[in-house]
Amino acid sequence: MRPPILAPALAILLSMCAVPIALTQAAPPEASSTSTQPDYHPSMGDLMTMAIQPRHIKLYYAGDQQNWSYAAYELGELRNAFARIARTIPQYHALDTVSITAAVTQTPLDALARAIKERSPEQFTEAYAQLTQACNACHQSVNHAEVVIKVPAAGMFPDQEFQPATLH
Repeated sequence: MRPPILAPALAILLSMCAVPIALTQAAPPEASSTSTQPDYHPSMGDLMTMAIQPRHIKLYYAGDQQNWSYAAYELGELRNAFARIARTIPQYHALDTVSITAAVTQTPLDALARAIKERSPEQFTEAYAQLTQACNACHQSVNHAEVVIKVPAAGMFPDQEFQPATLH
């Protein structure tokens, strides 16, 4: 038999679960066509913070733990994030985002790919440092020298395991 305190807690939990269902139901067509919600256009800083920085960090942790399959995955995600940003903001401060991104990231990303393929912690560390330096050089070139990226010093994703699956 459940203790009496669980019944009110369960009722509250169930009522909370019902609210999101009601809020996510589709609005009638006439209401959605007159919506006043503004169109959101993320800035370069928003996209860097949302898409690039977490991938950069996760790539580091995967390589640091020698989880090469996950490092390869995050490297692919990082490349894709750079490509999505270039498509979303094709010009930034009169610069061609596709060209500058390729010029700045191609060499270190390729070096990371080689390090991951060869499963070399030493090469990975060197290539990751090159990528981090490239990020900072890019920030300086677009007059954002105050944005300084570094090798992570503390765990940023406490809910994710970065060791290869065979080690935990």
